[in-house]
Amino acid sequence: MQSTSPTPETITKLPVLKPRPADSNKGSFGKVLVIAGSRGMSGAAILSGSAALRGGAGLVRVAVPSGILPIVATANPCYLTAGFSEDDHGRFAEGAEKELIALARANDVVALGPGLGQSDGLTKLVSALLDKVEVPVVLDADGLNAIQRCTNLLKRRKAPVILTPHPGEFARLIGSTVAEVQAHRQDLAVGFAADLGVVLVLKGNGSIVTDGRKVYHNSTGNPGMATGGTGDILTGLIAALIGQKLGPFAAAQLGTHLHGLAGDLARDDFHEACLIASDLLNYLAPAFRNF
Repeated sequence: MQSTSPTPETITKLPVLKPRPADSNKGSFGKVLVIAGSRGMSGAAILSGSAALRGGAGLVRVAVPSGILPIVATANPCYLTAGFSEDDHGRFAEGAEKELIALARANDVVALGPGLGQSDGLTKLVSALLDKVEVPVVLDADGLNAIQRCTNLLKRRKAPVILTPHPGEFARLIGSTVAEVQAHRQDLAVGFAADLGVVLVLKGNGSIVTDGRKVYHNSTGNPGMATGGTGDILTGLIAALIGQKLGPFAAAQLGTHLHGLAGDLARDDFHEACLIASDLLNYLAPAFRNF
């Protein structure tokens, strides 16, 4: 278990995006690179890339293993795509590292992890990206699984990292159990964030956002969002907000609120039992408007 930090400041006020100047162009609102997907999990890349678009990013590129490139490219005409070498299981090959690093450096923020799968090669690839790319990274899903034995590399990073684990992923990161995480959510989240110098979004009922000094308790969201793919949308959304010049904590805070609000609006029109992740994409615009 991680040690706890001093009592953090509780934040209740949400940040806001600045109005867009009349002479804006797509370069004004951030270039987001989504590195995601593998054979059988192309949807994770699609959802995360689409959420980055709906979240207001000016330009989004989705990098995937070459085998799923046609699926991802045809799912949404509004993002760019790039295919990279893959291993025998349709995951990013370790040899894709150099080109991915070069592409990541050409963007303002990277969303990394949804649907990557797990392998020793991916652990090396994710570690290399975190070590060599000095732009903010939103790390989720299999990106988190890849670093569970080497979380100290996060301390070396000069650029921000935002981690978005669910309780199971967080338990693996700290070498604990889900029951222990759920019993001490704030203390463990704050201690972890303070120790490693990251922003942490501990998902679940009443998601916690903390950087180790401040903490925000999210009040939006509902049980209908407990379905595959909703986390991929949060990853893309937070990345988009960072691209629009929100700070890492503010982007995580606002992204978590809007993500849950989109789920609440979808629930009100449908039913909790019927929600699927792509519904949130359709309700992000009303969530922004209502907020």
